[in-house]
Amino acid sequence: MAVVDRTTERADPSHVLTLSTFGVATIHEAQDRTGLLASRLRPLSHGTRVAGTALTCEVTPGDNSSIHLAGDVARRGDFLIVSPTSACDDGYFGELLATHMVARGVVGLVIDAGVRDVADLREMGFPVWSSAISARGTVKETPGNVQVPLVCAGVAIAPGDVVVADDDGVVVVAREDALDVIAECRLREAKESAYRKALAAGEGTLDLFGLRQKFLDAGLRDIVE
Repeated sequence: MAVVDRTTERADPSHVLTLSTFGVATIHEAQDRTGLLASRLRPLSHGTRVAGTALTCEVTPGDNSSIHLAGDVARRGDFLIVSPTSACDDGYFGELLATHMVARGVVGLVIDAGVRDVADLREMGFPVWSSAISARGTVKETPGNVQVPLVCAGVAIAPGDVVVADDDGVVVVAREDALDVIAECRLREAKESAYRKALAAGEGTLDLFGLRQKFLDAGLRDIVE
């Protein structure tokens, strides 16, 4: 029996806004290389970075019933996360559902399955990261869980977690870890800024990153005339 939970506590909007200023790669590294969804998820349009709170949705193969349920509980700032209970590339989501989600304040879609009406979605500017594109439609017979913890593209996601997506992929930050991850992102960006200045001044990566001796210790033979 499917469950729809309307009591989800969402991440603090200020945490979402701050995390939206960092790239997915930075966030992934800042939280010890965790939270990155599988690389099969690719953006329909490039040059977009989106952050929101996870609105989780499980779909059964070939059936998008629970996406309609998710639209009913969506709040402004939610990021719709759709995962099938079994692998399926059907086109679960198209222009009509995107129109509905935009009206409900949903900022984007991550789906480990197919979407369709791609030209319309791009024209609308609705951000989508999907693992497939397919014109094959779905039925509305068997609803799945909405706003319950799930696994999407190999990563456990809880309702209300922070989701950030850009051209590099999609990363999830647990709601309760957001402040710590923000602090680590700031430290990482400050360090990279210093690296950038040194590299622009001509310093080499072997010495800047302490790699020269590390590689020699690993058995590298550096032959010099």
